[in-house]
Formats: sequence, structure tokens, C-alpha cells
Amino acid sequence: MLSAPGRFRRLALLSGIFCLAANLAAAQGLGSSLVAPRGQAMVEGGVVTLGDLFEGLGPKATVVLGPAPAPGRRFVVESPQLAIIARDNGLSWQPLAGDERVVVERPGRPLAREEVEAVLRAELSALGADPALDIELVNFQAPMVPTGPDPRLAVEGTEYDAASRRFSATLVVLAEGMATLRQRLAGRSVALREVVVATRSLRAGETLGPRDVRAERLAAERVRPGMAETLDRAIGARLTRNIAAGAQLPLAELAAPLAVTRDSAVELVHESAGLSLATRGKALADGAPGTVITVLNLLNGTVLSGEVLGPGRVRALGPAPAAAQPGRPGALAQR
Repeated sequence: MLSAPGRFRRLALLSGIFCLAANLAAAQGLGSSLVAPRGQAMVEGGVVTLGDLFEGLGPKATVVLGPAPAPGRRFVVESPQLAIIARDNGLSWQPLAGDERVVVERPGRPLAREEVEAVLRAELSALGADPALDIELVNFQAPMVPTGPDPRLAVEGTEYDAASRRFSATLVVLAEGMATLRQRLAGRSVALREVVVATRSLRAGETLGPRDVRAERLAAERVRPGMAETLDRAIGARLTRNIAAGAQLPLAELAAPLAVTRDSAVELVHESAGLSLATRGKALADGAPGTVITVLNLLNGTVLSGEVLGPGRVRALGPAPAAAQPGRPGALAQR
């Protein structure tokens, strides 16, 4: 017969075996894995399930807990909430450190302005607006919609004043897994023109690149006369004065880029009777292609007028005017 200490050790051993067996059975019932919070969950649909918060659940993963965040939004389930959810759903999980949490996010995309304008244009045309006019929305904030299939859009309560061409309407957005969204819109139908504006503060003498300018569509009355209206006209041009960020670019301030700079070495081309001869020269002024500058012929020291042909090339036209000769009055303007 076992002594009292022996009986105690035997009971403790049996209790441990029973606990181990219970834990193994629970693990098998939950897919042979431990239950643990996920830390982060990306939810595609309109609801949050138990499996979004915990891993290792097996069949219980599909249990619906509640609505998902709005598209493009998120919320955080903290440790106390996780413990309550686990208890209410029969999960053998308890927080260990008290800082366990799950961040639940739902992807989304902003509704494109063009999608809204297309629906509005059809509605305004039915109310007598000119379909050739563009739509200018005032203070438009693009609502977020789920990723995936395009939402269905409609407008209701539309009002249009033909005299001022102003309108107001309510946008209705229907998307899978999202409550119906209604957003008030206001604006006017206008004639728009494309114009080139500076993306940053630009200084005189800069040669414009693709990052320096952008095309914008503005109401026609906001586009001043003589402005550049295509990027092709602006990119590669040289500014003749400073332009503020966001300002329109006047065509008069866009010059051809310099092909020759003052004091740079150039190839001086002499042409006569079908013959062409090139000598070394030095430009005495800046010049864009097609402009006439003065050039010092390094072979004999004479100062010539020359037409800029391209980068580093000038065609000799003949002796420079006396005012442009070094040491003469007015020569400093060329130096």
C-alpha cells in the first residue's frame, strides 16, 4: 500500500496526464495548432471574422464578429477586447503580457473625379446643360470605396441654373460590403483650357525639364492670353525671368535653350563658293540656335559676327560691327 506522499505524487502525475490529453484534444479540434492573435489583419470584405483576429482556429475561423472598417480605414482590437472575444467564443487563449493587439485594416481606393464627372455630365445634359462643357467641382473630396469591382454611381436631387451654369446634386455610391454612401456635390459647367504651370519656383536662365512644369485644366477665363498650353512648348525652353510656383508660363518668357555660352570654345565655320572651312573660335556672348553673336577667331585674332548653328558651332557672317570690337565703346555689352 502506498504511503501518503506516494499517493500524492501518483495523483499529481495522473492530473498532469489528463491536462496534457485535454490540451492535445483541444489542439486537434482547432486544427492542431495553437490559438494566437494575428497582430495585423487585412480584411477584404464587409465583415470581420474570428479567423481575422486569431490564427489556428479551424472551423471557428468563419464566425462573424461584426462590420469591417470603412474602405481605407482601420481599427485596433486591444488585449482586453481580444480576451473577451476569445472567452465568448470558447477559445483557450488568455493574454500573456497584456500588450497583445490586432490592427484590422481594409484596403480602399479614392473614387476618381472622372467617374463622378461622367455621371454628373449625363444628368446635367438631361437638364439642359451643354454636354460639350466641362464640369468644375467645388471642394470635392473623393470618397473611399472598396478595391475590386467598380462601385455603382448615381446622382439624386440635382438642381441646375442655366443662367449661371451652377449645379448641386447628391452623389450616391453603392459598393459591395459597404453601406450606401451619399455625398453632396456643387460646382458649375465651364469651358476648360489646358495651361502649363510651374511645379516649383523657377529662376531666369533655367532650362525647363519634365519635373519643372505640369499641365493643368483651368476655367477658360482664368487662362491669361499668351500662356503656354502644351508641355511640348515649355519643356526644353529657357526662362528669361523668374516664375513663381503654380504660376502660368508666358510664351514670351520661353526662349530657345542656349547652344553657345560666353567665353566657351566654338567651331567657327567659314563657308564660301561651296567650300567649308572650320577654325577654332571663342564665343563673346551667349547664343541660342539661329541668333547672331560675336566670335573671336583664335587663328588670326579678328572679331566676327556669327550665326549659332547648334551646340558649339557658329557660322561666320563677316566682320563684327565696330561697336562690338574689343576696346570699342559698347564692346563691354558683348563681353
